[in-house]
Amino acid sequence: MSTSVRNHDAIQIKYANLLVNYCMAVKKGDRVYINAGALAEPLIKEVMKAVYIAGGIPVLNVELKGLGELAVKYGEEHQLTWVSPLKKYILENFECHLNIRAPFEKGDDDKEPENPEKYKLIQQSQQELNRIYFERIGNGSLRRALCQYPTQAGADDAELSLEEYEHFVYQSCYLYDEDPIAKWLEVRKKQQVYVDYLNKVEKVQYKGPNIDISFSVKGRTWINSDGRSNMPSGEVFSAPIEDSVNGKVYFSYPGLYMGKDVEGVSLEVKDGEVITWNAEKGKEVLDKVFSIPGARKWGEVAIGTNYNIQRTTRNILFDEKIGGSIHMAVGQSYKQCGGKNESAVHWDMITDMKNGGQIWADGEKIYENGLFLI
Repeated sequence: MSTSVRNHDAIQIKYANLLVNYCMAVKKGDRVYINAGALAEPLIKEVMKAVYIAGGIPVLNVELKGLGELAVKYGEEHQLTWVSPLKKYILENFECHLNIRAPFEKGDDDKEPENPEKYKLIQQSQQELNRIYFERIGNGSLRRALCQYPTQAGADDAELSLEEYEHFVYQSCYLYDEDPIAKWLEVRKKQQVYVDYLNKVEKVQYKGPNIDISFSVKGRTWINSDGRSNMPSGEVFSAPIEDSVNGKVYFSYPGLYMGKDVEGVSLEVKDGEVITWNAEKGKEVLDKVFSIPGARKWGEVAIGTNYNIQRTTRNILFDEKIGGSIHMAVGQSYKQCGGKNESAVHWDMITDMKNGGQIWADGEKIYENGLFLI
């Protein structure tokens, strides 16, 4: 066996151990639903093994290339609106839920549907399942994790070679550290200082080149995203008081919505609502998004803290965590933060804060040039 194969196998063991024993903290008797793309086979096997060793009961669903498109292409209304009682049982009763993304084709993770009307039927029929899922995540009775297995399609999205992309994904998860779990516990401790401070604050202001926007978080909760729900993670986030957001913001990092590239977004906000918008590329996407109910209001404010991520990859799982950045999401609020805005949209837009960016909290400067000062 070559050294590169052995190293790859060792990384999969570390990755599985992190997902099972840190992200989901699987215990004896826990039922663990694993949804994964077929290309993630090496990681799937190690995750199954780790679940068995932890005493859990793994239940696996493997996604094959093109299967999801068959329903949209050939399905009739009675088929598209059918809700699986098996999936409903899993979401209502299982203790753990793992989703391993392993895209087959470029753009798979954020693709515009070919038949929007049929896709809408599917989405509407799954609303009850989504409600159960988010309710159980919110009350802590379902421990879930989302991660990425590096495939050629993901590498193509990121405009990297597969070898470069593998290194990027594994480094983002601290899998090259001797003990990744210990590293994530360090992240948790460090970020807890930030959220403890921010949870006592009322007014927050993001300032910097082309950005001056403020909002109230009075009574809202800041959450320490320390890798237990998303792997990788590295952010702290909250939901602003809906009508309190005011100012102008420019998002310097490129974005993606339903497979469409959007760059150089400038927004003007008054009393919580986006009143003017522009983009250097993809303004038509903004026009479409802002016609959707609730999309011109704000669902999230956040600060990225993963300094192992320093570039965009057209994958929000990584991009919103960029160390030294902030992001804000239009649309659906996070209920666990106390947010109230509702929308079919939740779109994160990101800006660099490493060159002159500042964050002020109740008149005190707490962050400058991409780093916390507290």
